[in-house]
Amino acid sequence: MKYDKVLLGHGSGGHLTNELVKDVFLPVFSNPYLDRLEDGAVFELGGKKLCISTDSYVVNPVIFPGGDIGSLAVHGTVNDIAMCGARPVFLSLAVIIEEGLDMELLENIVLSISRAANKAGVQVVTGDTKVVHKGSADGIYINTSGIGIVDYAGDVSLKSIRPGDVVILNGPVGDHGAAILAKREDLRLESDIVSDSAPLNHLVEVILDASPRIHCMRDATRGGLGSILVEIAEMAGVSINIEEKDIPIRDSVRGVCEILGLDPLFLANEGKMVVFCPEADAAAVLDAMRKHEFGKDSVIIGMVDKTGRPGLRMNTVIGGEREIDLPTGELVPRIC
Repeated sequence: MKYDKVLLGHGSGGHLTNELVKDVFLPVFSNPYLDRLEDGAVFELGGKKLCISTDSYVVNPVIFPGGDIGSLAVHGTVNDIAMCGARPVFLSLAVIIEEGLDMELLENIVLSISRAANKAGVQVVTGDTKVVHKGSADGIYINTSGIGIVDYAGDVSLKSIRPGDVVILNGPVGDHGAAILAKREDLRLESDIVSDSAPLNHLVEVILDASPRIHCMRDATRGGLGSILVEIAEMAGVSINIEEKDIPIRDSVRGVCEILGLDPLFLANEGKMVVFCPEADAAAVLDAMRKHEFGKDSVIIGMVDKTGRPGLRMNTVIGGEREIDLPTGELVPRIC
């Protein structure tokens, strides 16, 4: 590493995060499952194809419009498992609690976890609690891990992406990041912004039922839509072209970005995903997605180019082409 200290930017989901993972962790733990750098690891055990994923949540504030750290933790891990083409079944729950946290707040977060798990159709089957000294945890941190079962016959992964695949997005981007920022910065907006935090596993089920050729799925969380598409293009070695005019962004989210000087392409989401499938299957997949509550605003935003060099490019609304790269620093800390 060229840095002698860890920076906030190492948790941004951008260039520094990639460097941290590839320079510090991968050389030590390298194996065929981890090296794929998917949302979870898919493996076979006892004749069953399974998926495992884990994530930690440090959002500030812990309660925000549209959710809280508890529901967010469930949704995040459920979605990561679903993006691998798996059906999430079990979760573990580990909670680090700061001394002095209001007990009523803790109880409400636990109830939120229960409600989110019930909606997603998963069970919390094991867990752990730790209490640390005041000032050591900023209220509460949560880790969830999940196990899922893979029933889908196709290989849903980066390596399955093919030239000619269309890129489908299930709705407006940036809602989660904008909701957190509006609450954190006490922005007095004319219209309320609500986080898109949601379990996407049931939406994924209808997507997989709609086509036997779903090549890849990713949820656009930390780092936003821009970061996840750049990572996909680089790791899959493909050229992805997207249309700026086709990317749905709410006016209220644009307003927050204009106030704070941010790009909505790189704002976090917790209920948005991209789907890569052959163009011939796109109409059936779109139709199925639009019938689901978390996919009713689904649109095609681009395509995997058959000839271009690897990377992400966006055709802008003014007629130019913009090459998209990962952000280099910390855009929005403590967002998920």
